[in-house]
Amino acid sequence: MLFLLQLAMMLWCYLMVVFTDPGSVPENWRRAAEEDGMEVNNSTAISNNVATDTVNHPLSISEEQGHAPRYCSHCQNSKPPRCHHCSVCDRCVLKMDHHCVWVVNCVGARNYKYFLLFLVYTFFETLLDISVLFPSFITFFQDESRRSNSASDIAILFVAFVLNLVFALSLLCFLGINTPLAMSNTTSIEVYERKKSCSWKYDLGWRKNLEQVFGTKKLLWFLPMYCAEDLDNIAAIQGLEFPTRSDAVL
Repeated sequence: MLFLLQLAMMLWCYLMVVFTDPGSVPENWRRAAEEDGMEVNNSTAISNNVATDTVNHPLSISEEQGHAPRYCSHCQNSKPPRCHHCSVCDRCVLKMDHHCVWVVNCVGARNYKYFLLFLVYTFFETLLDISVLFPSFITFFQDESRRSNSASDIAILFVAFVLNLVFALSLLCFLGINTPLAMSNTTSIEVYERKKSCSWKYDLGWRKNLEQVFGTKKLLWFLPMYCAEDLDNIAAIQGLEFPTRSDAVL
């Protein structure tokens, strides 16, 4: 039963990663701060009769503060924070972590939780396989007179044990990399950027960081789904805006 339950969860998470859109930028999207900045600058320009200069050099609030709006030349569209263009999918992906060839999809804002759960359930499923195959692994080194199965069957079980062991170690490495990233609210692409900053602006503390990925309902943390309340209230899941630390130092 345990094997079948983990297998069902693993397949469920896998299908959710494959068929869930990680999130794409809406057409002609623009940040609210930039829109407000455009309106303020345009109204100021009209009052000062310098409309021509405003049209040629529209300054937004983010530009005045030294943070130029991000723009994708491939998609011909503005880019939200933490959004990156995927050359494989040929589009901008919200809070892009990486493009995964195993799921034939990008891992981003809306399916990152499902990807992490897929790794977890696959790892424990592999561990269960190893525990079942371990006696056959020991039998492989025993005398033929003490073996209950044929030599060919024992050899097949031995190879299966070794392959599962290698696969489990690989998954453990993936979990060892992705778990600290999730706890610090960092994507794989942002690792280098985070190293350059004194304090990561998206790091809200490990509890809130995990809630940004898994939601606020702890009972749903291990299921590939979100409650309606989290979908409405957690902006990070939508992938267009993200809460930041007020004391962050770049």
